[in-house]
Amino acid sequence: MRLSRFVPGAFLTAVFLFLYVPMLSVVFYSFNESKLVTVWTGFSLKWYYQLTQDGELLGAAAMSLKIAVATAFASVAIGTWCAFVITNFGRFRGFTLFASMTTAPLVLPEVIQGISIQQLFGWQGGRGAVTIWIGHVMLCLSYVAITVQSRLTTLDKSLAEAAMDLGAPPFRVFFEVTLPLIFQALVSGWLLSFTISMDDIIMSAFLSGPGSTLLPLVVLSRVKLGLNPEINAMGTIVISVVTASVVLSNVFMLRRERRRDRETSRALAGQDFEKPMLRVRPTRLDEVTVSATLEQI
Repeated sequence: MRLSRFVPGAFLTAVFLFLYVPMLSVVFYSFNESKLVTVWTGFSLKWYYQLTQDGELLGAAAMSLKIAVATAFASVAIGTWCAFVITNFGRFRGFTLFASMTTAPLVLPEVIQGISIQQLFGWQGGRGAVTIWIGHVMLCLSYVAITVQSRLTTLDKSLAEAAMDLGAPPFRVFFEVTLPLIFQALVSGWLLSFTISMDDIIMSAFLSGPGSTLLPLVVLSRVKLGLNPEINAMGTIVISVVTASVVLSNVFMLRRERRRDRETSRALAGQDFEKPMLRVRPTRLDEVTVSATLEQI
């Protein structure tokens, strides 16, 4: 009995250590004074100062951040539209083709996608930030579409139908009824698209051009020559920013869910308050009717 309780906890602990110990080592050695990233000689912040003087690394990080944000917003917009069409428009002509093309980037190798976009925009002079953005959107919109589609499938359609019965046009129903209900799925899709875009190497290697080198490509080129403590400093900053973003988004979504639960409880309490009144009225009507009948007799 004790062994059956110990094994799941030990396995879960081993999985978390396997996932997070490497990241903690990056954070730990970013404060190392030595240039050797695996030998601790003392605490120092000099690698963070040198990072601020590294124009190539900072430029690549800024470019990656811009493309990732643009990719996330575009993927959420297009992916949400695709998911809404697949979920609410029924089996129209070309439905199978449309649904298959929406999820095709999930199964197509990135190498094939990168080569196709590279050939589309030309081998010379056609590569840059815009082509990287297009490639990342093509890669990420499928993840957003699947995430939003799973939420739309479980959504109570009677809410939208009730709004339309009250006279709201479909455009207003989508933005004032459907969109708030799928907001958590949109946030999840945005974060997933942002992470995939920031981390992508294969697509970026095919589509990057002069002046549009992204952070993963710069880090990969430097790692081939040996580990650099500046990369640990950059990794620590990225880990901190991502962790803070995830925590804040979770707190925001939890507060939103709790507020929605409170509003639902108040609505149900209002209904429960009205029900006894509805039950009392027939009883009073019956008593009045009986009294009037007795007086007539």
